[in-house]
Amino acid sequence: MNGHNTKQWLIAAAMLLLASCDDRGAPPPVHPPATPLQPGTTGTRAIQAPPVVRERLRTEPVARHAIPEVVTAPGEVSLDLRQVAKITSRIAGQVETIHVQLGDRVTRGQPLVAISSLQLDQLVEEYLIAKSQANVAENSFRRTKILRADDIVSERKLIEDKGRYVETKVRYQHIREKLLNMGLSIAELTEIEQGGHEESHRYTLTSPIAGTVIAQNAVRGQGVALGYELFEVVDTSRVGVFANLPIEQARKFKEGDQCTITPKGAEAVTAPLTYIAPIADETTRTIHVRFEVANAQGQLKPQEYVDVALTLPGSPELAVPASAVTTVGQTRGVFIERNSAYTFVPVEFGRQGGGWTEVLKGLTEDDRVVSEGVFDLKNILLKEHIGTGE
Repeated sequence: MNGHNTKQWLIAAAMLLLASCDDRGAPPPVHPPATPLQPGTTGTRAIQAPPVVRERLRTEPVARHAIPEVVTAPGEVSLDLRQVAKITSRIAGQVETIHVQLGDRVTRGQPLVAISSLQLDQLVEEYLIAKSQANVAENSFRRTKILRADDIVSERKLIEDKGRYVETKVRYQHIREKLLNMGLSIAELTEIEQGGHEESHRYTLTSPIAGTVIAQNAVRGQGVALGYELFEVVDTSRVGVFANLPIEQARKFKEGDQCTITPKGAEAVTAPLTYIAPIADETTRTIHVRFEVANAQGQLKPQEYVDVALTLPGSPELAVPASAVTTVGQTRGVFIERNSAYTFVPVEFGRQGGGWTEVLKGLTEDDRVVSEGVFDLKNILLKEHIGTGE
């Protein structure tokens, strides 16, 4: 190889090397970002549904429907305090007989416990003595009135007998009221007056309401003091449900509005709104509301948490069935029917309620949307995308 040819070969090799280096240092090509589908534009081409799938499809026209506004909040079940009774001892004594136990259903007036009390026995003795003295004083006063009418006795004697009668009558009535307040009935007092009080130091406490015994603090032979709580009876056939609503939401409702209450693992029940607090909570700035619920079957348990839902009727808006709404990729929309084919269309949605979803943009009242069989169409659409490599 001569010098001239060698020089040409070296120049060609250098140029080839430089070209190779330029290719390795060049940045990769930049692809434009994918443009998200806009509501109202056709995001996919029309697809044809096989006969088997077409039989399962159901379409409905886009129309105006009243979409209710649903306000939800957590709630708590509470006892109706008018249906709660705490049975306490009204005198010191000792438990002698227990008629019920924890969990028993009781009726109003049913005996719960019998208590023996020497203090009560003494009070019964005072009652009998006071009644006897009142009877004697009354007879004496009546006789004196007759004698005074005939001017046989003096006016002073009449006044003294009248005063004695009034004094004994007041003492008798006072002791009688004490016995009645302690739980003795008028029939029991009548029986004591007629037959003495050999067993009068035993008295029975009864239930003031019908319900269930949920607390028992008495055992036989136990000593009890005045005011000691022996039993608690509650009636859960009617309970209250409390919830807190933001002020702006609470203003939308009034007493009497119906609410749906859903306990965990049980069927929902409806109840009226019976109380709206006139002031906001100082800490949470919310409004306390209460619902009265008929609970004859006992499905709501006091102190359990429930879900509360209040509904406001809405004005008619363009809407589609909630079952028609689906998501393809990251785009929400619906399948519409056009010329016996089905196309996925991106849609901008608004509120949802009552089984309907509000349409803000993307559909008109002339469109028909697929409300049943959406999953089948979505599968066909995805298979076509995979097959075409899109």
